[in-house]
Amino acid sequence: MAASYASPRLILLSQKPTQKFVCLRCQWSTKRKASTSTYNTETDLSEDVVPDSSLLAPQPGQDIVTSWDPIQRSRNRKRQLPPSRYKFRPPRYYRGPLHPHQPPPPSSPNSRLFVPGPFSLPRLQQTYTSTLAPDLLSLLYTHHPPGTLPGPAGQRLRGWDNTSPYHKNRPLRGPRGRPTLPLMKRPMTFRNIPRLEKIVVHHVIRSPDDRDSSYLHVAGMILQAVTNVRATVCKARHSIANFKMAKDKTAMAVKAELKGEDMYCFLSKVVDVVMPRIKEYRGVSGGSGDGSGNLAFGLQPSAVGMFPEVEVNYDMYPPKMIPSIDVMVCTTATNDRDARLLLSSMGIPFHGKHVN
Repeated sequence: MAASYASPRLILLSQKPTQKFVCLRCQWSTKRKASTSTYNTETDLSEDVVPDSSLLAPQPGQDIVTSWDPIQRSRNRKRQLPPSRYKFRPPRYYRGPLHPHQPPPPSSPNSRLFVPGPFSLPRLQQTYTSTLAPDLLSLLYTHHPPGTLPGPAGQRLRGWDNTSPYHKNRPLRGPRGRPTLPLMKRPMTFRNIPRLEKIVVHHVIRSPDDRDSSYLHVAGMILQAVTNVRATVCKARHSIANFKMAKDKTAMAVKAELKGEDMYCFLSKVVDVVMPRIKEYRGVSGGSGDGSGNLAFGLQPSAVGMFPEVEVNYDMYPPKMIPSIDVMVCTTATNDRDARLLLSSMGIPFHGKHVN
């Protein structure tokens, strides 16, 4: 059986060494140049192909092609297949891991959570996979020799200096400047290299006079054109009469959440198209992080008009209604230093003091 699947080149190599070898590619090109006749399988490859190969198998007749009916064949089957193969419907609600009717994974086309795609591979994502991720691992990796453990972690809570008798037996204090402890940094391995998680683009209507529906429509149209994601409207959570805000009625902002392909395409446009065209642009502030690996920066209306999707239809939008947008980049890093290193490797400049 192995000989029937061997290629012509392997058959030539398995012949006797005293025989003269001829390259099939050169032989085929010479025959093609010398003759203008049509390609004939039996005459041109009969000497090099195994006789029982599929290339020399006869084609099915016309009567067999016309008589082939898979539907009638399934009806004539004596024992039908289980109906669950055809009529399976994923449950609408998840009833726990012990329920006999379990939903399929989200990657299955039968799942209610199935999202088709991705249909392309952005260039920035390719660069991250091939170049940036190995470089970040080399920069952030801390080697521990085999058989040794990393040193003990330092004290995360602040103590008391015992300058007062009331400091004795007091519980330790929380971190300075924040109510909760920052995320702990795990040892860097190939499993937890910092990467982009999602990008949230939003526009907040700050003035009560600008809360007209026309401003929301223009801002939503621009966000949808720039991000390729339909924008959602965020309404007020509280009622404040002085600011003319009614709970769950007054529209305050529009936002778009980007993941996957749209996230990388939007960030590449910001880095390659918008930021280089901003006059005297210093970059993103070094203290724009939240301490947990998320960084934010803003773009003025003049910069929003530099996006290709807005610039090509610039006359369609009223000039005074082009919004400014705020961009929040969420990463899997646990501190601002690693997140800043990731974004700077993708081309985003930073200025000022870097706050970790």
